[in-house]
Amino acid sequence: MSGKYINLFTDFGFKKIFGTEVNKNLLIDFLNGLLHGRQVIKDLTYLKNEHIGNNSLDRKAIFDVYCENEQGEKFLVELQKVGQKFFIDRSLYYSTFAIQEQAKRGREWNYELKHVYTVGIMDFMFKLEPKYKEKHLTYVQLLDIETKEVFYEKLSYVYLEMPKFTKTLEACTTHFEKWLYFIRNLHSLNNIPSLTREEVFVQLFEQAEIAKYDAKERIAYENSLKYYRDLKNVIDTHFEKGKQEEKITTAKKSLQIGLSLEQIAEITGLSIEQIQQLKY
Repeated sequence: MSGKYINLFTDFGFKKIFGTEVNKNLLIDFLNGLLHGRQVIKDLTYLKNEHIGNNSLDRKAIFDVYCENEQGEKFLVELQKVGQKFFIDRSLYYSTFAIQEQAKRGREWNYELKHVYTVGIMDFMFKLEPKYKEKHLTYVQLLDIETKEVFYEKLSYVYLEMPKFTKTLEACTTHFEKWLYFIRNLHSLNNIPSLTREEVFVQLFEQAEIAKYDAKERIAYENSLKYYRDLKNVIDTHFEKGKQEEKITTAKKSLQIGLSLEQIAEITGLSIEQIQQLKY
C-alpha cells in the first residue's frame, strides 16, 4: 500500500470521509460548496443506506451516502467509479426511493414533498462531445422545454465528472474548486499544501492519513484499494484495446484509398510491419 493519504475513489476512502458521523462537517462543507448558494445546510442526519421496494421481490438500492438536512430535504451522494450503459437511468431510479419514502402512511397526506438531491461523483466522463470537454459540473432539474424555466424545483441531479477537473491547486480560485482538487489528488500528496490551511481541509488530511488507522481499518482500506486498482486496470486495458482496434480500422481504410505505408504509420502510430500484415 503506497501513499500517505487514502484514495477517495475507493469505497473505504469515500465513506470514511463523507459517510461517518465524526466527519459530517466535511460532507456539509462539500455539499454547500457544490450547490453554490442554492441550499445552505446547517446540519445533516445520516439515514439507512439500504432500501427495498414495497415487497421482497422488488429490487433494492444501496446508496453510498444517504442523509437529510434539518429541513428534511434528502441527499443521495454516490461515488461512481466506472461508466455504465444506463448510468442516468440508475441515478433516476435511486432518487425514487427518497421520493416514495416521504409518503405519509396511516393518515391523510397532501403529497407535499421535500427536495431530493442526487449527487454523482464520477471517476469517468459521460459527456464526451467536444462542447463539453471542460464542463466538469452538470446541474439538472425539470424544465419547461419551451420557456426553459424550472418546472419543478424540488428534484435536482448534480454530476461531477472528475477526470475533466485538471486545475492545479494554485489555479483554484474558490473553496469548492479546492475540494475538487483534493478529491482527485489527495492520495498522491505527501503533506498538507502550504496554500491550504482552512480548518475543514486540515481535518480532511488528518482523517485521511493512513498511519493513524488501526489494523482493522488498514486491512479494510487495502482491500478497497486493491479492488479499485484491479477495476481501473481492467478499464484501462479495455480502453487501450479499443484504441488499438480503432487504429487498425483507420489503417485498413487508409490502405483502401491508397495511402502509403509511411503515411498510415504517421496517422495511426502503428509500425510499418503491423500495417503490412493488414494487407494480407
